[in-house]
Amino acid sequence: MNDSQLLGGKVAVVTGGGAGIGAAIARRFVAHGALVEVAEIDARRAAEIGATAGVEATMVDVRDGGAVAVWAADVVARHERVDVVVNNVGHYLRAVPFRQSDETHWEALHEINLLHVFVVTRAFLPTMLASGAGSIINVHSVEALRGYPPDPVYAAYKAAAAHFTTSLAGELGRKGIRVNGIAPDLTQTPQVDYMGTTPTEASGSWEAWAPIGRVGQPEDQADVAVFLASDLSRFVTGLNLPVDGGTHAYGGWFWSPSQRRFTNRPLGL
Repeated sequence: MNDSQLLGGKVAVVTGGGAGIGAAIARRFVAHGALVEVAEIDARRAAEIGATAGVEATMVDVRDGGAVAVWAADVVARHERVDVVVNNVGHYLRAVPFRQSDETHWEALHEINLLHVFVVTRAFLPTMLASGAGSIINVHSVEALRGYPPDPVYAAYKAAAAHFTTSLAGELGRKGIRVNGIAPDLTQTPQVDYMGTTPTEASGSWEAWAPIGRVGQPEDQADVAVFLASDLSRFVTGLNLPVDGGTHAYGGWFWSPSQRRFTNRPLGL
């Protein structure tokens, strides 16, 4: 089997597929032979990824159950099946200490980091059950697997997404559907700047922090998604895989006395 056949003939859906990790996954899937349907809330990004051969982009707010149901019905009507679902949407919005957070912040984090995973999975699950096969991939965060002092609520929802992944894998394993998670750490995407960390600054920190010694690229996550979507991972389910250059095993968050906050940059950098 050559690379172009790894996903040959498969139909995949990717949420938030217009930029960053989602766009890289969509393009990698196409390169490996899949037809890809992307949900994207940003019109410009939808148009850009939609210009890629093999990708159909639809404007969808995946936090809206009704909109997702309409999108899913359209996808299934056109392709008659869906083989791979990638729940990629997520955001920390703005890091807020718990003592300063409120219900509005909690709900916004819930909708974008956990609720949509339930909504999209539920929408496409019937067609996967009908075919008796499929792969669901939830892209969450390495913060699901360790403490995240800047925003405990964000970390809680990511941890919930990881545990949903593991638990759903048990429910669906005998139905022929595998469920796995990808847990990225700092990856060079449009979200990086929201953290107050430019790619250049992040690169300087990671040379000392991550065993691999560099910032992650969207393609690093996308290649793992190809593995989890393909038959190469046919005996893999219930896994939440850190794709982080080794930071989960090696590093963490550091207290900065000068900044009086936790930072993901080692002291002195």
